[in-house]
Amino acid sequence: MSLLVRRILRAPWLLKKHYSSEDAATAATGKTIPKNPLEDKQSAQLQKENGAIFDKKPFKIHLEENKNYSWCLCGKSKSQPLCDGMHKNEFLKIKQRPIKFRVEKTGDYWLCNCKQTTHRPFCDGTHKQPHIQAAVK
Repeated sequence: MSLLVRRILRAPWLLKKHYSSEDAATAATGKTIPKNPLEDKQSAQLQKENGAIFDKKPFKIHLEENKNYSWCLCGKSKSQPLCDGMHKNEFLKIKQRPIKFRVEKTGDYWLCNCKQTTHRPFCDGTHKQPHIQAAVK
């Protein structure tokens, strides 16, 4: 299933106007979502399953240019939104692996904490959906 189709299924309001997947993300947040230069260089990005919802709002973090980071996808890390290796605990039987990423410019970025974003690891506004807001008290 294409990214745009998944996006429309999650947000029917997108049917009002035809958007590309990049436009849909911009429309949801009002801002352009940064690109992950490592996206096509690692297989963890292709994981189909999303992790457990950690929080219903994104996390603002200062990131350095060209430094590698690991974003927690499983939702179990104690150092959210970054990975602390909790997924390696064999007793938890966690299938998701962290998403390695870097940013092209030093600055403040919003990382997804609901773990449902389609632009891993960056927030695309998915956390605003009612089922995510209801999942976390």
